[in-house]
Amino acid sequence: MLSFAFIGGGFWAISAAWPVLYRAQREGKLATTGPYSRVRHPQYVGFVLIMFGFLLQWPTLLTLAMFPVLLVMYWRLAVSEERETAACFGEVHAAYKRATPAFIPRLRRSGDAQRSPT
Repeated sequence: MLSFAFIGGGFWAISAAWPVLYRAQREGKLATTGPYSRVRHPQYVGFVLIMFGFLLQWPTLLTLAMFPVLLVMYWRLAVSEERETAACFGEVHAAYKRATPAFIPRLRRSGDAQRSPT
């Protein structure tokens, strides 16, 4: 049952983040609302939750070996995307990055995190 909670939560995170990112890209803006107001990479958080759920369901040597590899790959992809985003949005992205954690949401928001950087 726990694996289904992680898998469902991961799919929810991805599906909640996708329209926000799509709309921001169409408008030429930085995605900072919805799930993006809590973490900078909600879709990657979703993928990791799904992978962890599958790891709980099928704890084989292959899934145990691949999980950390995939974590590193998603982290590297996030770093690369952040470089591109910083080049496009400059100070707006820098302020968003200071206010919003990359992957693990804060339990309590600070005053800066509640303000939208756009």
